[in-house]
Amino acid sequence: MAQKDKVIVAFEGEKSAWRIREILESMGTVSCVTCKTADQVRRVVRKQRIYAVVCGYKLPDASAEELFDDLPDTCPMLLIATQAMLDLCGNRDIFQLSAPVSKGMLVSSVRMLLQMGHRLEQYIHPRRKEEEEHLIRQAKELLMRRHGMTEEDAHYYLQKQSMDSGVRMVQTAQMILSDT
Repeated sequence: MAQKDKVIVAFEGEKSAWRIREILESMGTVSCVTCKTADQVRRVVRKQRIYAVVCGYKLPDASAEELFDDLPDTCPMLLIATQAMLDLCGNRDIFQLSAPVSKGMLVSSVRMLLQMGHRLEQYIHPRRKEEEEHLIRQAKELLMRRHGMTEEDAHYYLQKQSMDSGVRMVQTAQMILSDT
């Protein structure tokens, strides 16, 4: 049996998440992981190979744009929200569907994202991700050494600084390392 592509479905409301998950899993080729917060999405993406994120405009702890900045380059995002909310999104790299969305439009959009995710994975140099992870690990180690933080605290600190300043976590890690 072929392995199913994993997709994260992230919405504040359980009803929306459940409905979208049900539609996507009916495709037969997708396995969904449901998350309620951006932090949950980040944790799942670190631990599993995720090919796309489908989410609402705002999660309790971050906007879709803030979350998108923390996703790997190989993980496209589909934002589903009212047109008024979509108009607020300034990042044109985030794919958008205006709610309410038809089952056919949702399925075809996710299929396109999955194909894109697979293509990106083939073309983006794997060493880049390793280098970024190495920089983040170095910054965490520095924070742990200098400030007596646990690894979890250091990671949270990097995430929070990144969100507050609107930059990717690797950029925050670089700033911390350059201050030494």
